[in-house]
Amino acid sequence: MLYAAFTFWLMIVVFAAWGIQRLWTGMVAPRMFNAVLLPGTLVAQVGHVIGCLITGGTVNNTTLYADNDGEPETTTDARPRIPIVGSVVIGLLPLVACAIALYVAASAWGDRIVAGMSGQHVTTALPTSLSAFWQLLRDQVSIIEQLVDAVIGALPGTWHVWLFLYLLICLTVRMAPFPGTQRGSLGAILLIGLFFALLGFLTAASANLITAGWGILSLTVATLMLLLLISLLVRGGVELGKIFRNRA
Repeated sequence: MLYAAFTFWLMIVVFAAWGIQRLWTGMVAPRMFNAVLLPGTLVAQVGHVIGCLITGGTVNNTTLYADNDGEPETTTDARPRIPIVGSVVIGLLPLVACAIALYVAASAWGDRIVAGMSGQHVTTALPTSLSAFWQLLRDQVSIIEQLVDAVIGALPGTWHVWLFLYLLICLTVRMAPFPGTQRGSLGAILLIGLFFALLGFLTAASANLITAGWGILSLTVATLMLLLLISLLVRGGVELGKIFRNRA
């Protein structure tokens, strides 16, 4: 069940980050949105390029800001030498790069916020009944509340706290797949979950590795759920304002 939950929450991370990106780029210019998320964009781009190189693919037309719409531009047809697996690796490495950078940032500057979470983690077991599903939603609200309390408790803090909060937003939102790599990213998550599950039958190191990173995964999920909620409220307010303005 641990491996299924790991795969499920990674899917939630990707879809939530993707949703946040779509909501905000519908309100502000993509160039402005990506300028704000520059550190996360840079890390994800580095992961994408490394994925292309290690799979023997080509790297071309890779820029932080495309000339037409300001979106990050990646190699959509890298033609990796390893069939199927190459596309999976290319889709996975931006997510892995952001996760590693987030772990480093949390270890260096986010100790107060991480400690403030008080061990609140997303569940390692998926719901098997309707009541368990509703409990999952209630638990998620509690984790978001704990994150807000941890952030408030850490403020005003020093510049380390503010830097970590900025990087936390940049790196989690940039876990959304790049255009043209969506299928590879989703396929990569499914395959990585299957890989860890198969490895778990051979050694306990697989489960230990996932358990060690569960705190960062929980922090990522809580951050993205909070940002998604805020984004939905802001987008709803903007659209409602447009309706009243058009009627005036």
